[in-house]
Amino acid sequence: MTTFADIVGQPAVVAHLQSFIDSGRVPHALLFAGPAGTGKLPTALALAAALLCQHPVNGSASFACGQCAACKMVAQLAHPDLHFSFPVYKPAGQNDPPISDQFVDQWREMMLKDGPYLSLPTWQQYLRSENKQLYISVRESDQILRKLSIASSQGGYRVIIIWQAETLREDTANKLLKILEEPPSKTVFILTTDHPDSILQTIRSRSQRIDFPPIRETDITAALQTKRALSEEDARLVARLSEGSYTAALASLGTQKDRDEFFAHFVSLMRLCYGRKVTELARLADELAGWGRERQKNFLQYCQRMVRENFAFNFRLPQLCYLQADEAQFSSRFARFINERNVEGIAKELERAETDIERNVNARMVFFDLMLKTIVLLRK
Repeated sequence: MTTFADIVGQPAVVAHLQSFIDSGRVPHALLFAGPAGTGKLPTALALAAALLCQHPVNGSASFACGQCAACKMVAQLAHPDLHFSFPVYKPAGQNDPPISDQFVDQWREMMLKDGPYLSLPTWQQYLRSENKQLYISVRESDQILRKLSIASSQGGYRVIIIWQAETLREDTANKLLKILEEPPSKTVFILTTDHPDSILQTIRSRSQRIDFPPIRETDITAALQTKRALSEEDARLVARLSEGSYTAALASLGTQKDRDEFFAHFVSLMRLCYGRKVTELARLADELAGWGRERQKNFLQYCQRMVRENFAFNFRLPQLCYLQADEAQFSSRFARFINERNVEGIAKELERAETDIERNVNARMVFFDLMLKTIVLLRK
């Protein structure tokens, strides 16, 4: 079960929420907003656990005991007064809009296996919906209203967590407005979002916003050491690369194989572009086009990072560079080709390619066009 003690960083947020609970004045609608990976969903779960616990620790309502029947049900994501809404897709052959309850087994599997520090691409992998648009449909709002029409089974709080609330369709959000404004007694909505400006203003105005800043490197480093048993040196490197996201830090631990392959392909891409090996570049474009869309985007993001790091490498200031040993060895020879005349151009072409992949443009054309432009830029 996730408790406030499990939240990485965010001491001000946790203290703020605990003060709500201890004062008995929990807002009926909370909007957790901030960059991806900063702990919004884990904090929502910790708040839910505290509200639903039957025997709070030392009489303080802000600490769930972890032992009562309610806590055990929360730990399994199966408490009857804890409800989740999250983006899903409409299966083939289904006429009605999809609802979260259709995919609750996959949701529980993901949360119990991977923990609450997760990302939308991870959820897409569990749904096997990499190339499908995920959203929260208007039928979901009907489902929420139906659940709230039933009295609490435990006689206490009811908590509705809406994850990735920016995926609420406009008609869905409009239908939730009244219940957000005047919810039943002891009902708490917690909406989490990476993009608060994408949520209807009327929803935002009816919620109390709690901002989650990027997590400090020192907090991520400490968490990786205590929770994942990393050495201080390895934890510090991962924390630097995570850019304030504990989710990204955890993902990097499980993607070393991908990182190795991305590095090998980045080296090939740059060498072939510099050598103007167009035939071999065409074969490389074909190979990359065969990857899934999320993997293609991840590779392009990796390339963008490597371009930035190689440019910084030229300044010979170790504190500016976040490179693994093999990357640093390659950069010692390659960095001089990334300079003030071409770094911005190469970075922009990589960003443009990532955007095109996101928009489902033909991947082979995107990668080959990127390669041709990189040939010119590397010679500047």
